Amino acid sequence: MVVLDHAKKIAEKIRISGGGRCNFTNQDSGPANFLSLNPGFADWALRQYRPQDFIGLVRSHRIPFHEKHSGQLFCDRSSQDIIGLLLAESLKGAVSIRHPVEIAAVVREAEHWRISLTGLDSLTCRQLVVATGGMAVPAIGASAWGLDFARSRGLGITPVRAGLVPMSFTSTDQAWVTQMPGVSQRVSISVGEAGHGYGQACFLEDALMTHKGLSGPAVLQASNYWEQGQAISVDWLAALPQDNLFDEREMGRFSVVQLLEHWFPKRLAAGLALSLGEDYPIDRKWAELGRAVREQLIDRLRSFSLKPAGHLGWNKAEVMRGGVCTKGLDPRTLQSRRDSSLYLIGEVVDVTGHLGGHNFQWAWASAHCCAMAISAQHAP
Repeated sequence: MVVLDHAKKIAEKIRISGGGRCNFTNQDSGPANFLSLNPGFADWALRQYRPQDFIGLVRSHRIPFHEKHSGQLFCDRSSQDIIGLLLAESLKGAVSIRHPVEIAAVVREAEHWRISLTGLDSLTCRQLVVATGGMAVPAIGASAWGLDFARSRGLGITPVRAGLVPMSFTSTDQAWVTQMPGVSQRVSISVGEAGHGYGQACFLEDALMTHKGLSGPAVLQASNYWEQGQAISVDWLAALPQDNLFDEREMGRFSVVQLLEHWFPKRLAAGLALSLGEDYPIDRKWAELGRAVREQLIDRLRSFSLKPAGHLGWNKAEVMRGGVCTKGLDPRTLQSRRDSSLYLIGEVVDVTGHLGGHNFQWAWASAHCCAMAISAQHAP
């Protein structure tokens, strides 16, 4: 087996992942952590190769790791440990890795594929696996090569877009969002529409205000489901202690502004007050407001509508959403239904994981199913 890579530095995306420590899987990863326009496509692969399988491989290489948050597993030392593991396993399997190489052409001939390399001799193979990743982080070499090749072989491509990416806000009525960079708040964000596109989701995580808009885990998660022109709904109160949150006896003597300052960081409270002040008498005491007004204000804080202008693009994205349409692939083998000698795995396929190690788990699981299928064909 030969692996061809155009990059000068092997596994660069692994190296930079997880802040240099590689969030190599999530021990709770499962089908519910993935989205695709063909729901359920990834289930088989994810069941065949679970997080515990990769964790076992990591342990067998004596790589120290830790859980950081919500099942997310990171290397104690650096991402290089995972790269070393993969290189060692490749050596064990007699896999030859050639890089950097530039592919000039890939042609399907009668019984094999012919791969022409710029300035080098061509190679032939009976099975071809496309594991080119997505378009996120072009600075390290990400490109649309895999998508273009799949299209040339008659496979459909679902629309691609930057995923797990910060959102930008430019409208004047939401400018306050960009005026408190560095402020963080745990919130619940609801996004998407049930029955449309990638569906609807809700995430209880931290949101981070930036000079361009919103980032942080909650926003990155929501970005996978967001479509241009849609609003997102933020529950600012979701992570606050709910006991007596609006008790009239305890809170009634405070004005709405004072309540906001009690609950939230000062700059966030000021921003919310600026927005709410357009519709509510926020300087009045809570007990003086009528019940209907209080209920409306609570509803507004629990379903605060914000409409992103867009996202920050491929350079700031962690993954690609969309990709090769899964209806053209066998979910058990990742083979093309049009050509059984062609396989497509990982991020190039329209399967996208949530933040927190799930996308690496899809890479390992889809590669495992592909490898098992190819091995079965060569079994005596």
